[in-house]
Amino acid sequence: PQPVGGSADAASCCVSAASVTIALHVRMAFVTKQLRCKERFTLLLLDLEEYYFDHHTFYHVFTNNKGEKRTIKGSLKICSKSLIFEPDQISEPILKFPFRDCSRIEEIEDKNSGYLYEENRISGFCITCQQICLIKEQSVVAPYKLERGPKDYIFRIEDTSKAEDVVQSLLQLHRASQLDKLADQIAMITAILQSRLARTSFDKNRFQSVTERPHMECEAEMVTPLVSNPGHVCITDQNLYFQPLNSYPETVVQIMLHDVRRIYKRRHGLKPLGLEIFCTENDLCSDIYLKFYNSKDRDELYYYIATFLENHITEQTAESYMLLWQRGHLSNYQYLLHLNNLADRSCNDLSQYPVFPWIIADYTSSELDLSNSETFRDLGKPVGALNKERLDRLLSRYREMPEPKFMYGSHYSSPGYVLFYLVRVAPEYMLCLQNGKFDNADRMFNSFAETWKNCLEGATDFKELIPEFYGTNSSFIVNNLKLDLGKRQGGKTVDSVELPPWAAGPDDFLKKNRNALESQYVSEHLHEWIDLIFGYKQRGSEAIAVYNVFHPLTYEGGVDWDSIEDPNQKIAMLTQILEFGQTPKQLFTSPHPQRIMPKFQNLSRGFSRGSSVTDLSPVSPCEDSFEDLTEESRKLAWSNISKLYIVYQQKIHKEAVTGITVAGNGTTVFTTSQDSTLKMFSKETRLLQRSMSFSHMALSSCLLLDDTTVVCSSWDNNVYFYSVAYGRRQDTLMGHDDAVSKVCWFNDHLYTSSWDSTVKVWRCPSADLSTSRKNNCELMAELEHEAGVNTICLNPIGTMLVSGNKEGTISIWDLTNLTVLHQIPCHLGTVNDVSFSPDSRHVLSAGEDCCFKVIDVQTGMLISSLPTDQQQRCFCWDGNTVLSGSQSGELVVWDLMAAKITKKILAHSGAVTCMWMNEQCSSIITGGEDKQIIFWKLQY
Repeated sequence: PQPVGGSADAASCCVSAASVTIALHVRMAFVTKQLRCKERFTLLLLDLEEYYFDHHTFYHVFTNNKGEKRTIKGSLKICSKSLIFEPDQISEPILKFPFRDCSRIEEIEDKNSGYLYEENRISGFCITCQQICLIKEQSVVAPYKLERGPKDYIFRIEDTSKAEDVVQSLLQLHRASQLDKLADQIAMITAILQSRLARTSFDKNRFQSVTERPHMECEAEMVTPLVSNPGHVCITDQNLYFQPLNSYPETVVQIMLHDVRRIYKRRHGLKPLGLEIFCTENDLCSDIYLKFYNSKDRDELYYYIATFLENHITEQTAESYMLLWQRGHLSNYQYLLHLNNLADRSCNDLSQYPVFPWIIADYTSSELDLSNSETFRDLGKPVGALNKERLDRLLSRYREMPEPKFMYGSHYSSPGYVLFYLVRVAPEYMLCLQNGKFDNADRMFNSFAETWKNCLEGATDFKELIPEFYGTNSSFIVNNLKLDLGKRQGGKTVDSVELPPWAAGPDDFLKKNRNALESQYVSEHLHEWIDLIFGYKQRGSEAIAVYNVFHPLTYEGGVDWDSIEDPNQKIAMLTQILEFGQTPKQLFTSPHPQRIMPKFQNLSRGFSRGSSVTDLSPVSPCEDSFEDLTEESRKLAWSNISKLYIVYQQKIHKEAVTGITVAGNGTTVFTTSQDSTLKMFSKETRLLQRSMSFSHMALSSCLLLDDTTVVCSSWDNNVYFYSVAYGRRQDTLMGHDDAVSKVCWFNDHLYTSSWDSTVKVWRCPSADLSTSRKNNCELMAELEHEAGVNTICLNPIGTMLVSGNKEGTISIWDLTNLTVLHQIPCHLGTVNDVSFSPDSRHVLSAGEDCCFKVIDVQTGMLISSLPTDQQQRCFCWDGNTVLSGSQSGELVVWDLMAAKITKKILAHSGAVTCMWMNEQCSSIITGGEDKQIIFWKLQY
C-alpha cells in the first residue's frame, strides 16, 4: 500500500490477524509525515477545520525596500479560510493571507493583451490585508511572523485562461469569511466544498488492473493529525482508492485489500463517521483514516472489507486481548495499545490520542530501583487524586458546585498535552494548534522531574503519558531539529528535555521506562489503572468513589446533539470538546481481572475479594501458575493435539457411554453407560473383563480411587462404590432426591451433583475404602442451586468447585468456606460440561446453546464467548487449546485465543459423550452415543 503518513490505534469494532503476539512498535507519524513532503507547504499551514481546494502558478509582483520592482514565481494555494503563496525560492517566506483579515479582493486586467478587438483579459488580482503571516523563511520552522497593514498584494497568474475562475472562487470564499455567525461561515464553506466534490468523480483510469470491478464510490475526507483532506473513495474487488480533490499529497492513495489486516470504526468529531485501516499487525500507524459524510457510506465500506477479510482474519475483542494478556501472551505495552485501539484512540485524532499511564514516581534518585514499590505511581488512583492536599481542595470545590458536577477542570489527554510532549519532533503541529506560536518557554516540556511535579501539584494539570514514552524512538526528548523554543525565566534556553539522574541518556531513559512498565509491580496493578481509564470506574458511582470524575462533555454520549438547536452553540460546544480532550470508550463494565503472575498462586489457596498478589506467599513448584505447571511433555502434547490417531475402538455397551476412568498403570479401563452397567476393560488384551449392574437406571459418571474402588453416580438418586479387589458392590450412598449427574473426589471428600438442584459435599475416609467393610460417608454441606445441576468440576488442588445447571448458570464455589463466589448466567439451556483451567484462573463451559464461554474466576466476569456450529458435549483443555467432543461425533480442536477451529477429527457415529485424558496429555479415550469407546494416541 502507498502510505499516507497518519498513525493510530483505537476502536469500536476490530478485525485482526491471529498473530497478535508480535511486538507493537510506535512509529512516530509526525516524523514520517514530514519526511514524505519535499515541498515546504503542508496542510498544517491551514487553520483547524480548514480545507485546501486547489493550486495555480502565480507571480507575486511587488516593490522592495530599494524601490526595485520584483517578481517571485510560486504556487498559490486556494484554501477555505485563507490564501497561501509558496515561493519557488526557498529563501523567501511562505505568505498566508487569512480571508477574515482581507478588506478587498479585486481582479486585475491585462491591458496589453495584443489583440485589437479582444476585451481586456483578467490576468490576476490585488488583495488588501490588515495583516498576513510570514512562514518558514529560509525554510526554518519557527513561530509565524506577522506583517501588518493595511497593504496591497498583487498576484498575476501564469495561465490567464483560469484567472477569472480563480478570482471568482476567491471572492466567494472571502464573502463566507465575512459572515457574522460562525455557523453561517461553516455552512457556506461546506456548500462550496460539496459543490466542488459534486463536479468531480473518481478517475477510474487510476485502477491498477483493467479487470477490477468497482463496488462503490462515495465522498470522504482523509484524516491526518489536525487536518482533513476531502476527495473521492472508490473500492473495487481488489483495491481501496482515495483520490484527493486537490491531488495532495498524492494523486491517488491505493490500499490492496489483500494487505489489510485490521479495520476499525471510529468516532470522529463525536459522530460515527470514521474508518481506520491498517495493513500491519505490529504498527501503531494506520495506512489510511477516512471520515465519511454519512454513517451509511462508512458502514457499507466497512462491511465490504470485513466480508472480504473474514476467511483469513480473526476478530479480536477486548475480552480476547484480556485473555492473551492475562496468560502472558501480550506484554503490558502491547495490551495497552490494543485497549486504546478498541477504545477509539487514534494517533490521527489528537483529541483521542492513545493514553498511557505515568508509571515511575521517582525522578530524583541516582539509581532506579524497580524492586521498591515506592518507585512506582499508585495505579489505583487517577493523577488528580495522587496528591491528597490538592485532592482535598478539588473536592471542596466539587461539593459546592452545581450540577453537572466534575472534579477536574482539565482532562488527562488532549491535543495540547500530546503536542506538549512531542513538540520537538512535531513543531509544525504545535504551530498549527496554537495559531503559529510555540508555548511559553516556562510551560514547555523542559524536564521529567518538573513535569511529574506539576502533575502532582498543579491546580489544573492532570495529564497522563503517551505511547512514545515506552517506545524505542527517543527523538521526541531531544532537540535534534535545533528549534528555537525560547528562553525561560533566568535566561536558560529551552533545548532537549532534562533527564532524571538515573537515566544515562534518552535511549536509556526509554529502556528503563519500558522495564518499569513490564515490571512485576506494574503487572500486578495495571488492571487497577485499566479500571479507571477503560473500565467500570470510568463513570458513575464507582468513578465518584475513586475521584475519577471529569467534565460531562468529555464522555461518550455526554451530549445530546439533537437537543441543541442553535448551530452556533453546537459548533462552540464541539470545539470545546475537541480541544479539551475526550474520555476513551468504556470497554469493561465490571472489575478487570488481575494478570497471572508466574511465581504466585492466587486463587489456588482460596479466593478472597480483597486479596492481591503481593499478599500471597510463593508456592511450591507443583503449585506454580499455568506457565510453570506445564511440563515440556504436556506442552509438546498440546501443541500436537491435532495429530490424534485411533489406536483401537470397541463397542462394549448397549447404550451411550457416560463415564471413563483408568487405573494408574494405564492398562485397565472402567466405563459407565446409560445401559446401567459398569464395565472393566483391558487395554492390553483388548478384552472385556467384568460387567456389573447396580440398578435398572442409567449410570451417569465414574471415578477411580487409589485403584481399589470405583465410584459411580446413577439416575436412581444413588452413588455406588464398587470394590475392584473383591469384585462386588461395596456400598451404596443414597444421597439425593433426583438423578445424580456427576461425582468428583479430592482428599477424602466426595462431591456429588444432582438434578435435585444441589451439590453435596461428603467426607469419606479413604481408609474405609481400602477394606471390604462399608464406608461411613458424612454429609458436610449442601450447595443450593436454582435448577438441576448437570455437571461439576474441581480445580486441580480442590479449593474451588464449578457447577453448571440446566438453565445455563455457572456457579463458582469456595470450598474452604463453602460459599458461592460467583453465579453467572452464561448459556441458554443446559450446561453440558465445565472445567477449570490448570492454573485455576479461568473456567470454560460448553452449553446446549452451541457456545463456549470463558469466565475469569477472580472477578466472575464473562470474558469470552465463542459460538460453535453445534453442541460440544464434553472437552479437555490446557487453558488455551480445547479438545472437544461434538454432537455429530467429531473431535474438534479449538484455539481460544484466535477464536477458531484448528482441526476436526472423525471419531464416533453419534455424539461424543465423555472423554478421558492421561496426566501427560498424550493418551485419550472417548465414549459416544454409538456405544463405543475409542483409544487415541498422539503422533509427534
